[in-house]
Amino acid sequence: MSPDTYSADHSRTSAENVDLLDIVMQLWRAKGTVCIFIVVCILLAVAYLFVVQEKWTSTAVVTMPDAGQVANYNNSMSIIYAQNRASAPSVTDIQNRFFGRFNSLMSALSEELDNQQEPEKLTIEPAVKGQSMPLKISYVGASGPEARKTLTAYMAKINQRVIEEMNKDLVININATMKDLKSSLDTQMMVAKEQRKQRLEVLNQALKIAKQSNIQNTLVQQAETLSEDTLFALGSNALEATIENESTRPLPLKDQYYNTLQSYMAVKALAKKPDTVASYHYVMKPSLPIRRDSPKRGLTLILSVLVGGMLGAGFVLARNALRNYKSEAAR
Repeated sequence: MSPDTYSADHSRTSAENVDLLDIVMQLWRAKGTVCIFIVVCILLAVAYLFVVQEKWTSTAVVTMPDAGQVANYNNSMSIIYAQNRASAPSVTDIQNRFFGRFNSLMSALSEELDNQQEPEKLTIEPAVKGQSMPLKISYVGASGPEARKTLTAYMAKINQRVIEEMNKDLVININATMKDLKSSLDTQMMVAKEQRKQRLEVLNQALKIAKQSNIQNTLVQQAETLSEDTLFALGSNALEATIENESTRPLPLKDQYYNTLQSYMAVKALAKKPDTVASYHYVMKPSLPIRRDSPKRGLTLILSVLVGGMLGAGFVLARNALRNYKSEAAR
């Protein structure tokens, strides 16, 4: 390095040191002004802390209801699908139905609250990343107790709505099943009446043949062996007695009719509103927050000191620079 280069670098370094020292001395001499800016910013920060609304978050974690919570509903569905058990929903299906509807209605409520004139923050998200259950539900309120109380109220409201909607669906299902079973009973009764009518026609035809053949007494020992074409062998006396009592004889109903009747009576006896207690199960009940989300008092005061110091320093340096410029311009 040449002597001239070294001398230039040394002069530049000395000038930078002198300038930095000069700035420090300017700020020190005007420390009162800087302190005023800091105090003003602190007072503004304190006023902000008193005016701004606090935010507290209460959080609950829920998952699908236990089997016992939907047991009554599941029993009702088992009765409804007694004629077709393969189509009956499982307990897990019913649990997912309740929880899925609860999740949908909570999401809809979140959107509704967010679109109000004074928005409320209600968030629903998976508690475990990549899994649909359990769900973490959070509500932001003006205080810890208020946040927990409001979140509990909203969840209870949605839970009641889910239960009412599921019960309405069940009642519709009950009515539809009863209608189908009643139709089946009527059809089987009609078939039985047609069977009796046909039997009377067969007996009357056999009686006609027996009279034409002048057969009054039974010609066979076992009537069970006779077919419709050979019933005349019973004789006109037996046939007339049989025809006379056929009208009071019970209809020839099959076991299927009585099974259907049993299902119909069981469905009809179902409670219109099953005692379903919840559409979800708490993993963690709404929490009572102990720390506010905002404002952060300590951080706000620290930032106010830093901002006040920077504003004060900038004001002092700008004022001194302006004075120096005026002094040089006056020469």
